[in-house]
Amino acid sequence: MFDKISRATLALLGALFVGAGVFSVGFVTGSRYNTLLPAVLQSVVPVPAAGAVVTVDKITVAPAQGATPEELQTAFKPFWETWELLQKNFVDRPLDTTKLVNGAIQGMMRATGDRNTSYMTPDEQSVMQGDMSGELEGIGAEVDGSGDLMRIVAPMKGSPAEAAGVRAGDLILEVDGVDMSGVDSSTVISKVRGKAGTKVKLLLQRAGASAPVEVEITRYKITIPMVEGKLLTSGVAYVEINQFGSDAEVALREKLKELLAQNPPGLIIDLRNNPGGYLDSGVAIASELVADSPVMVERLGDGSEQEYAARPGGLATKIKLVVLINAGSASASEIVAGAVQDYKRGLLVGEKSYGKGTVQTWLDLSDGGGAVRITFARWLTPKKRSVDNKGLMPDVLVPLTEADQSAGLDPQLAAAEAVLLQP
Repeated sequence: MFDKISRATLALLGALFVGAGVFSVGFVTGSRYNTLLPAVLQSVVPVPAAGAVVTVDKITVAPAQGATPEELQTAFKPFWETWELLQKNFVDRPLDTTKLVNGAIQGMMRATGDRNTSYMTPDEQSVMQGDMSGELEGIGAEVDGSGDLMRIVAPMKGSPAEAAGVRAGDLILEVDGVDMSGVDSSTVISKVRGKAGTKVKLLLQRAGASAPVEVEITRYKITIPMVEGKLLTSGVAYVEINQFGSDAEVALREKLKELLAQNPPGLIIDLRNNPGGYLDSGVAIASELVADSPVMVERLGDGSEQEYAARPGGLATKIKLVVLINAGSASASEIVAGAVQDYKRGLLVGEKSYGKGTVQTWLDLSDGGGAVRITFARWLTPKKRSVDNKGLMPDVLVPLTEADQSAGLDPQLAAAEAVLLQP
């Protein structure tokens, strides 16, 4: 019987998602996304005994019996006819059965019309396992492979991608001179990932740029701390959350205890370029900042809703607060920012967030057949606003230009600090 997937359910915006979704390509793929996208693909759910029918968070799963169910035989007849015709008539035989099966599963996922419902092959699953630990090797960027061109969700802090000038929203046109238009996500990722110390050239399409931007990136192993923080020269406490991994809440509480003991006049939580992570972690971290409940609402396909209450004992529920967001802030980042904004707990400063308002779960296929990532719910802010494909608008809009970045300036952080220092 399946173990219940507690809200380790992924609200991942960034895991390695084939065909649709976010990968971390030696970018970062993992915990939330990174291939160097974090991706949490470890056997999230054990395979049930043959013939068992189980329920996982209200999702009923009936294992395959090795034959097409009688009620679906008519629907599947064209599929098997096509299979036979290919096997008998395609010019380059024999065909690779594994590739055909993987392609069929990926096509089924895409047919749902949901960019976050996807399939990961066994090889891709193997690459992705363990990424949530924060140790990545590659260029360090979360990517979204749901479109014709792979899009950068966010470069990871301190990563080779960030150092090379890769920006959220960039589209990958070429990898080492090879056109990536229409190329499947796993292939793009395999070309971008590589051994530490090797180099890769990316040609990027950037919004507002008059011509494509070329960057050369040296890959290396990256260890990304989930939480970092310090007191700014003004005395304001600054905390940057890089990942919503399983240990993020503990790391945040430790940092808050350290900083709040120094009686800062205000607190800045930086969620810029944080593509999300575990839903549970998002709720836990929101509870450190917001005492009101619920901090979010989950709505299932049948219309039923579940409210997630703020957990007691939050350390920073009364201090003056600003949360920084941008186009790379997604999923669990938006859960936190949405709760802060709805309850007027503090101000959001920066630019509009990414807009991922759905919840996914990874389910392993039997016999090492990979895994499927299925959207099973939507999440809403406490006031039942949906951010999906919309994002959150900041209370104080402050653009961060390429000129700012080149000059080492951060007007968004400066604006957040100024807000907190106002009498």
